Amino acid sequence: MEIIYLHHPYQEEEIPNEEIVLALGYFDGVHTGHQAVIRAAKKEAEQRNCKLAVMTFNQHPSIVYKKLDAESMKYLSILDRKIELMEALEVDYFYVIDFTYDFGTLRPQEFVDQYIVGLHAKAIVAGFDYTYGPKTIADMAHLPTYAKKRFDIIEISPQVAENKEKISSTSIRQALDDGDMQKANRMLGYLYQFEGRVMHGDARGRELGYPTANIKVGKQIRLPKTGVYVVSIEVQGKWYQGMASIGYNITFEENRDKTVEVNIFDFDRMIYGEKVKVRWHHFLRDEWKFSSAQELITQLEKDAVDTKSYFMAHPEEMMNEAID
Repeated sequence: MEIIYLHHPYQEEEIPNEEIVLALGYFDGVHTGHQAVIRAAKKEAEQRNCKLAVMTFNQHPSIVYKKLDAESMKYLSILDRKIELMEALEVDYFYVIDFTYDFGTLRPQEFVDQYIVGLHAKAIVAGFDYTYGPKTIADMAHLPTYAKKRFDIIEISPQVAENKEKISSTSIRQALDDGDMQKANRMLGYLYQFEGRVMHGDARGRELGYPTANIKVGKQIRLPKTGVYVVSIEVQGKWYQGMASIGYNITFEENRDKTVEVNIFDFDRMIYGEKVKVRWHHFLRDEWKFSSAQELITQLEKDAVDTKSYFMAHPEEMMNEAID
């Protein structure tokens, strides 16, 4: 996959001189609804014997439109993760547009001329709710007017879950906020995952007999709700089972920063400084304040049993490394 970063206005020589089928969307999470768009575009590209391209942005459009703080945005998939998922979907060209004010205020006709026709798209594929400017004049219904028969338009209808709920990034964010990993992972089509770096902690877990890797994650990564989880963690290319805590260690001290800590099963190595990946399988319980260290140890023993039982009941989840 070739990644092409564009800043508006781009130079013509930055664009590969070949016809493409272009999938359009922001694709936060690259969930099953997004995958339907990209797979439809891939099928169309194969039928036309041309390359599959996907366009996204380096930051959420609301940062420009709503003047939000870029550092405060929380993503289901930061750009590096989105690149991994696009590679799994066998995308040929991945366009990453720098979403600036100048780009965001393009008129609909300018966007179509420069970022669809200008990219040599012979067909575009997008979800029913895709917009490229103000919704009242830049939705899918208006796109044929701007296209002027220069490219074909394939619109993908809403994708729904088994309970008929629309699959969306918003629904997945809410599921993470609720700790409902089963719902989030079903809608994603893979296990929710992000990476971080192992940093020194206060060694409290080791003192309790449950040493943890203290994972420092990026500020823009969306964490599931506070609590204890069944997780798997990749260390130096190998996946291990474990249990994780997202919380504030309230048993021992008040007003601490939120941490992500993973107790890795069958593992006894110093890995400070290592970059790791964590997959989130199942929510076990909320974060509780215990009256003593022994009470906490007793609960951790139960959490470990529950975690191992979960993996015994769901062995297939240790094999889920990418989009199905």
